[in-house]
Amino acid sequence: MELKPKAVFDAFAQINEVPRPSKREQKMVAFLRQFGESHGLETKVDAVGNVLICKPATKGKENAPTVVLQSHIDMVCEKNADVEFDFDKDAIKTRIDGEWMSACGTTLGADDGIGIAMELALLESTDIAHGPIECLFTVDEETGLTGAEGLQPGFFSGKMLINLDSEDEGQIFVSCAGGARTEAFFEYSPQNVPAGLFGVSLCVKGLTGGHSGDDIEKGRANANKQLIRFLCRWMEDGHELHLLDIQAGGLHNAIPREARCTIAVKMADKEALRVAWNVFAANVEREYEAVESSMKFELESTDVAAANMIDDDTTRRLLLSSQAVHNGVYAMCHGIELVETSSNLASIKKVEEGKIVVTTSQRSSVESAREYMSEIIRSAYQLAGAKVVTNEGYPGWAMNPKSELLRITRETYVELFGKEPIVRGIHAGLECGLFSEKYPGLDMVSFGPTLRGVHSPDERLHIPTVDMVWCHLVTILDRV
Repeated sequence: MELKPKAVFDAFAQINEVPRPSKREQKMVAFLRQFGESHGLETKVDAVGNVLICKPATKGKENAPTVVLQSHIDMVCEKNADVEFDFDKDAIKTRIDGEWMSACGTTLGADDGIGIAMELALLESTDIAHGPIECLFTVDEETGLTGAEGLQPGFFSGKMLINLDSEDEGQIFVSCAGGARTEAFFEYSPQNVPAGLFGVSLCVKGLTGGHSGDDIEKGRANANKQLIRFLCRWMEDGHELHLLDIQAGGLHNAIPREARCTIAVKMADKEALRVAWNVFAANVEREYEAVESSMKFELESTDVAAANMIDDDTTRRLLLSSQAVHNGVYAMCHGIELVETSSNLASIKKVEEGKIVVTTSQRSSVESAREYMSEIIRSAYQLAGAKVVTNEGYPGWAMNPKSELLRITRETYVELFGKEPIVRGIHAGLECGLFSEKYPGLDMVSFGPTLRGVHSPDERLHIPTVDMVWCHLVTILDRV
């Protein structure tokens, strides 16, 4: 399939040559600085690593208002377990299947690399009419919004901002949820595994996963919840269970796709364990057959004779509290089909001998509801004896009903495509929330091409929508 517009996809290919994991974006910052300076454009980098490249207006557009175009430069680094890939060194390898572009067993980086590519194509263009442009590239959006958090007032001057970090063509986003991360810390004294026990490695894998905000209402299975569910049932049925290790889930903003643990049980229970695991797997597969087509449940024996284990009291408190915490949609917005409040049980990991960390994330478009959701999670883990901390989080972005930028964006979409766009909010954190806090009165919209499977190795980009968004963006800049 032809990749149009060529300038955007050429820029995207260059971007995917540059490693850019969250919190390790130095190579991408250097690339952008060199790009701006090599094109003779004013380029500056702030204290946290955000980059701003400014391009003057084209002839006849000098009096137009300055428009800020914004994308984040970091990417979620997820890969399939059988793929050899170093996100700090290797270039993303892409492939095309029909109308879709994806990567070879890793995240594609179109979130938000395709937004960066559009900005670079505009900066490099010589045949596109536009007023003054300020291209803002922020760091560390995916793991804490620290680039937007560290942005200082006055770094850019524009009063209109287009965020290019949305994932559904034809939808214009005008508000977003705020969020926070809640972590529970369990400490324990490692113990020797009693002699004569049967060691087992359990794994739930192959789930769809996805974005813990934008995909939370799709009813997908959480691998952590399913693994915990089985372990709790095994204990509650009166069986002895010793937990040696647990490595479940990944990033705080991703629905867990894989969870695994190592346990020890009585030798007399090993056949009962296999039967219970197979029955459990069949039940869960039936429950999620409409949304999880590749779910796998693995059980393998393992040697635990020389291993240490978590004491049984901590194991019980960890498992029961993790089963009790809410996961998924908690409340819907009144009057519109949009999630208001949710929570995601993101990861449960033994990070070192004597320490287990549970990470959860809460989101809501109503700040008081988000605070209450965090309190619910804290309560469960505090009752279980864990030390619990909720971070300060990030603010939401409220809709501006008098937005001039929204009016232009909406009208130009209808002119180009002959249909009304969907104007909506998103149940995910956009940097626009922090921008609105630091730049009061900033007029903003967010849109982008269609992406699916973001934050997972299944991430893919719908190629035709890139050209649609590009045409729309260019038309908006001409009209402002």
